[in-house]
Amino acid sequence: MSEETGSRDGDLCSVDFEIFGYVQGVCFRMYTERKGLNLGVVGWVKNTNKGTVMGQVQGPRHLVNEMKIWLSKEGSPYCRIARAVFKNEKAIPKLELSGFSTRF
Repeated sequence: MSEETGSRDGDLCSVDFEIFGYVQGVCFRMYTERKGLNLGVVGWVKNTNKGTVMGQVQGPRHLVNEMKIWLSKEGSPYCRIARAVFKNEKAIPKLELSGFSTRF
């Protein structure tokens, strides 16, 4: 296991996301931050002024994929996800962020 990347195979990726639906005022950011930390991915999440939640996730590809599924299907207990959009997915040589935080 590489100490620098935390990944055995060095298969790190980064993806931007935006979640549409009833996702503000339902602790979506807090649950996203918690899920990211539990999975061991890094990133950030924030509310937008158009009622969506957006952010970025980085980590080993299989964990980023697990986070994408969670973001598009589960989210926080009282949210209603209409759709999830993932963009700019790319392989990265090393993590560009540390931890998982809520931005304002």
